[in-house]
Order: sequence, then C-alpha cells, then structure tokens
Amino acid sequence: MVTPSTPRLVVAAPSSGSGKTTVATGLMAAFAARGLAVSPHKVGPDYIDPGYHALATGRAGRNLDAYLCGPELIAPLFLHGARGCDIAVVEGVMGLYDGAAREGELASTAQVAKLLGAPVVLVVDASSQSRSVAALVHGFVSWDPEVRIGGVILNKVGSERHEELLREALESVGVPVLGALRRARPVETPSRHLGLVPAAERHGVAVDAVSEMAALVSRGCDLPALERLARAAGPVPGDGACWTPGPPVTREHPSRPARRPRIAVAGGPAFTFSYAEHAELLTAAGAEVVTFDPVRDEELPDGTAGLVVGGGFPEVYAAELSANEPLRKAVSELALSGAPVAAECAGLLYLCRELDGSPMCGVLDATARMARRLTLGYRDAVAVGDSVLAAAGTRMRGHEFHRTVVEPGAGAAPAWGIRGRERRVEGFVQRGVHASYLHTHWASEPGVARRFVERCRTS
Repeated sequence: MVTPSTPRLVVAAPSSGSGKTTVATGLMAAFAARGLAVSPHKVGPDYIDPGYHALATGRAGRNLDAYLCGPELIAPLFLHGARGCDIAVVEGVMGLYDGAAREGELASTAQVAKLLGAPVVLVVDASSQSRSVAALVHGFVSWDPEVRIGGVILNKVGSERHEELLREALESVGVPVLGALRRARPVETPSRHLGLVPAAERHGVAVDAVSEMAALVSRGCDLPALERLARAAGPVPGDGACWTPGPPVTREHPSRPARRPRIAVAGGPAFTFSYAEHAELLTAAGAEVVTFDPVRDEELPDGTAGLVVGGGFPEVYAAELSANEPLRKAVSELALSGAPVAAECAGLLYLCRELDGSPMCGVLDATARMARRLTLGYRDAVAVGDSVLAAAGTRMRGHEFHRTVVEPGAGAAPAWGIRGRERRVEGFVQRGVHASYLHTHWASEPGVARRFVERCRTS
C-alpha cells in the first residue's frame, strides 16, 4: 500500500497560554482563504477548540488522542479526517512535551507529531524576553531529536526593535522564524469555568473571532513558507491504512433488510461535546442518526429507538432545559420503556432528578450540583457489568472534565470500575441506560457502537 503524503503541520507551544489556539485556528482559516481544503485536528480530548476549527475550515474538527485511542490509531484517524484535503493543521495540547500524568510522552503533542511524521511550528510568547528566546527554543529543539521543529512563530511581540532582537537571537539556533505577531488586544474568545465558550453557543461572535485570528496570522506570518514546510513533511509513518467506521451492516437475506433504528443525538448549545467519529460509527453500524436540541425541541425525533446525550454545559442551560418539560417527560418515558440511552458527563446530569435545584429528566435517582473542585484527568476503566454499551469486563480509557458532583440514590448498578491508584466505581447502569462522567472515544472500541445499535434494533 502506498503511504499517503498529506501536507501537514503541528502547531505547538512551550506551555498553555502561549497563543497556539489563536495561531492554529487563524492558520487554518488563512489557508482556507487561499483556496486550500484544510483538515483540522486537535491533540487530546478537547471538544471546544475543534468547534472553532470547524468554523475556520468548513470541515468537522477531529481529535487525535493517543491515550483514549492508542498510539496505533493516530495515523489512521488522521488519514481518515484528512481524506481529500490539500493540507492539515494539528493544534497541540498544553506544552509540546506534556502528556498523560506519569505516562511519559503518551498523549503529548510531541508523540502525536512523531506518529504523524509532521513538522512542528513552535508558538512562543515573547512578551517578556529577548535573547533568552534562543535558549528556550534550543531546549525544545534538542530535548527530543525525533521531534522536528521546523519553525517558530513569535507571539506578543512589542515592537519592530523587539522583533529584531528576537530574530537575531534565534539565528544561532538554526530554526527559522515563520511569523511574528504583534502584542495587541486579545481576540474575543470568552472563557468560563471549563475553558473557552463553545463556538456553537456564540456563533456570530465566534465567526468574527475566527476572522480576526485569520487576519492576525495572515499579517504576521509567512504563509507560503508555512505551506512549503507542510508539503515537505513526507509520507505519514505506517502502512497508509485509513481508519474506517466499518462497512454498512447488512442482513444475510436481501429480501429482509436490517431495520435502521433511529438514534437521537443531543446537540444544540447545551450539548456540544461529541467526537465526529461517534455518529460515523453509529451510521456504519446500521443506524439513522438524527440530531435534536434539548433546549428548544419539545419532542424527540419521530421513531426514536435510542438516545445519545453527550457532554456540554447543562449547568449553564439548566433553567432552559428544566423549562422544556415536554422533552424531559419524553426522555423519561423513553428510558422507562427500556430503550437504549447512552449519556456522558452533561448527559448524566440531564438524566438526574435535578441539577442545582432545577428539575431534570428524573431517569436516575440522583441529584447533581455544582462544586468548587475541578475533576480532571485520564481514566483507565473496566465495565463492571453488562450494559447497552459494553459487556462486563470491557476495558476502555476515558477522560473526566467537570466541576459538578452527582449524589446517587438507589436502584442502579455502577457503569465503570476505575483502575489504577484511585480504584473506585463510577456511573449508572439501569434498564437500557448507561450514564457516566467518563468521556470515551468509541473508535478505540468499535464494538460499543455496534452493540448500542443492535440493542436499539431489538429493544
């Protein structure tokens, strides 16, 4: 098999807050404005940045997470997302060499760059340094010789003189400066308790923000040089195999085709956290996927046989979700009928009796409330018992990211056993409901989607 040579760049930084989201999103939009079909990617489990990437490129933002999916799936997932594109831009996570805690380089931007054979563009916050920038960049270049840092973009440069000093210092390192962005008013990307506000919640402002990022990058960066660097990446390591959600499910007897169960997937501003591959996996497994908005829609889609409620910010929209009593009742009745329901994090909160005193769906005998402490980190989990998603003993890796607490009542078994230093059980399984704080990436275990669809077909 011929190994594809998709032009590609990884945008990384020495640390969070250096400006890589602005540069990566602006670069995607700037390339798109030049007529290129751009494939957007994000290292790690982040759901919010891909929303801005999608606005910049007109394509689904996709995640590359070596912890959730395993290093062996990074290149295939990348090739799947980049199919038919002229260039790909991958935004890193945290600092270049930061990854899963106590796991070495696992899930770091550096590891993903090596797995993709992609050159790295290092975004450096130069606001409080001049000659020291050379020592900083030299350290990042020499730390891991297998990581190819192909250039530097200087951010928050104060003046022409400041830029001259920075460029002179970096001449000794041998890494080209591919851009210098002036210190200016930050692009309007408001944040709250879990990071940036998702693009879906502020579409008009988000579009303007992406346009500002594109203009900033176009003014301050050498776009032709960045494109040349991407095109010099060479073949993607591996055998060139592209990830696929699987062939459509068919029955042995064409005269009796398999029923395509309709699966309703929550969307809208309250439920924006979802991996693009999940809907693709459900469709490939034989389902008809229909999106609905629990804030606005008072009914589930006609013929709903199963329900998926992913992550997001129900705590921000608790009043609106609670006020939509007809839909809350419909969700409760669907779950009571035994239909398969899969809920992650925000979806878990929505299925509780109440969230901070606001009535929710009441599917689970549990209450949820906001908490001061942020729960954050990768988890190694095993299915405690059989459910609509997994057979007992199924191992999956997940990620927790929330500032809420769920206080359970009775009547439900746990969904997952968390392995490692913090052994505990987590989540709920009752009737056809599987609800948990754990965000998982189904590409790592395609049987999850197939099992869920089959349960929807037979329930």
